[in-house]
Amino acid sequence: MLIYDNKKLIKAGENMPQVTDVVKIHRKILTKTAQYALEGTLKENITGIPKSIVTEDGPRYRCCIHKERAVLNDRIAIALSQPLGTNLQEAAENALSGKSTNMPIMQVLPAACDKCPIDKFIVTDACRNCVAHNCISACAKKAIMVVQNKAYMDKTKCSECGLCKRSCSYGAIIEISRPCERSCNLQAITAGSDRRAVINYEKCVQCGACKAGCPFGAISDRSMLVQVINHLKNGSRVYAVVAPSIVGQFGVKVKTSQVMNALQKIGFHNVLEVAMGADIIALEETKEFLTKAIEQPGFMTTSCCPAFVDMIEKHMPNIKNQVSTTVSPMIAIGKVIKNDDPDAVIVFIGPCIAKKSEIIKHPGIIDYVVSFEELAALFEGANINITEIEERTYESTASHDGNIFARAGGVLSAVLNTAKEMDPGIKILPHRCDGLENCKTALANIRDGKINANFFEGMACEGGCIGGPGSLSDYRITSRLLDNHAEALTVKTSPENKRALEEVNKHLHWHY
Repeated sequence: MLIYDNKKLIKAGENMPQVTDVVKIHRKILTKTAQYALEGTLKENITGIPKSIVTEDGPRYRCCIHKERAVLNDRIAIALSQPLGTNLQEAAENALSGKSTNMPIMQVLPAACDKCPIDKFIVTDACRNCVAHNCISACAKKAIMVVQNKAYMDKTKCSECGLCKRSCSYGAIIEISRPCERSCNLQAITAGSDRRAVINYEKCVQCGACKAGCPFGAISDRSMLVQVINHLKNGSRVYAVVAPSIVGQFGVKVKTSQVMNALQKIGFHNVLEVAMGADIIALEETKEFLTKAIEQPGFMTTSCCPAFVDMIEKHMPNIKNQVSTTVSPMIAIGKVIKNDDPDAVIVFIGPCIAKKSEIIKHPGIIDYVVSFEELAALFEGANINITEIEERTYESTASHDGNIFARAGGVLSAVLNTAKEMDPGIKILPHRCDGLENCKTALANIRDGKINANFFEGMACEGGCIGGPGSLSDYRITSRLLDNHAEALTVKTSPENKRALEEVNKHLHWHY
């Protein structure tokens, strides 16, 4: 029973992202490690996982069975949050004892990287050997000549400047880039001297786009799933804080209450909504904006997306003071829980990989981050079919605006509605973007006065949080489901949420 099986969900009429062989292998490893950790047999079974996935019948994707299993060993190590190359037995023992590596969240798996060959610019058969020879004229390195009635590029001379491509009237010269490089809008991935992918962590914001972009599955994020299971089994009070984008992740017919019931069935002490934290942040971020609009005229950006904030800090440091100092909704709900229960172990569950780096950057509140994909593996490892879990009467503790934080435009809408109630006369000039490249361009235009805006919402992922790389469903579908869910709520705006107002008035340091 695969609760996130693509074919089964499509048969049910759902529009799901493509589940490739790379994704299937990744999910098998997560499910196996979760299953054995829950059963208490991880140490005994860990070395058998590669053999169960790649059988003696022969290799599936690589040159030989030994290469394939070497790749799986690295996949298992990172699934246990252990350093790559760690002996599997040792990795299991470390994970079960609660240890995890302090290496960055996103990792290149060396054995899995195909070392994609790069001839960045290629002359295609569309070349007509025209009389103008614009490509030859444009090349300062004299790397292009005509051979057998067609332009030929001498790779030993080519500097890959791209002038030939731009000058060709026929578009006969094309540019090729590695899938991982193409997926990274911040140029944080390049080919090393051995042609393997290398992540530049001075530029990387841990957004996870490269993981989705690599067709070899050579880039992955480390999982904290086994460490969470340890706490569930040892009697800790483990709280699940669930992102509002949970709506529709397990299918249009699965209710949020079923997911919450399933989490408590596994052993979570309590399940709370991050959307409540979003209401708190809407109130606090609006107050911050209103203050800055008077004291520091200019513009302010949102701060709830960690990859977006890191992008500004690493790539646009000259405007980092424009970023809101308000904590994210995840941190806000964590503060509420820790204030009431200092010994709580808190697990954020959502679609975001960058949240894993956020809890390292801002430690002491959220203990672990689990993606929706990892949650699905946990359910399957526990032999829980989410569709069979009992429903219950459920009313969100958050407002309409707190829930729509999950999609692009949601934070902006919440702040605008909150500002109307706090200061009806304030003039807000809003602008928003999703996707890091779009955000970077828009911010530069605002900074340079080309876009007249004083409040900017930035989201790293297309569609907002709901389009994160840890999602199970197509964000275009879940975004509509989320809107339907939010529209049905009685409390519409954050200032109407009495519980959120009570928490804000406790003054729990809602700012970094």
